[in-house]
Amino acid sequence: MAEQHNTEIHAPSQGHEKSFPPFDTTTYSSQLFWLIICFTFLYVVLSKLALPRIGEVLEERRDRIQRDLDKAAQLHEETQAAIATYEEALASARAKANTIADETRAKLNAEIADERAQIEQEITKKALDAETSIRQAKTEALGQVNKIAAQTTQTIVEKLIGAKPSSSDVDSVLRS
Repeated sequence: MAEQHNTEIHAPSQGHEKSFPPFDTTTYSSQLFWLIICFTFLYVVLSKLALPRIGEVLEERRDRIQRDLDKAAQLHEETQAAIATYEEALASARAKANTIADETRAKLNAEIADERAQIEQEITKKALDAETSIRQAKTEALGQVNKIAAQTTQTIVEKLIGAKPSSSDVDSVLRS
């Protein structure tokens, strides 16, 4: 069989007589003394060095945030002003465009009216010229009718009676 080794660990018995130093009542007064010294030192260091620096950082941060908010408000106002200016310019441009369109429309209507009047005058003149031509042609035709009627009458009478009547006799008969 295998041999067994006994490996028990025993703590030394010498350290049991003294207690844990913070709980030792004989050292309370020195512990309180050093506590007051350390607390005072930390209080002075924190109140004179660290806390003012922390306060400065917080104040600087608050000032920077306020500056940023003021800048944002200013930019917002500038943006609103720019938008108002843009809308005003847009309205002005629209009004100007409408004015130009109205003027152009009126000008074109006037030109159309002038051209229409000129064309109507030309048509009226041509109609009057045509009526004059028709009257002249009618007058000539009517004048020719008498002459043609006289020639026709002469021809008919000559064929009927065999003798040609005189032009003056035919004209006097046709006029009566």
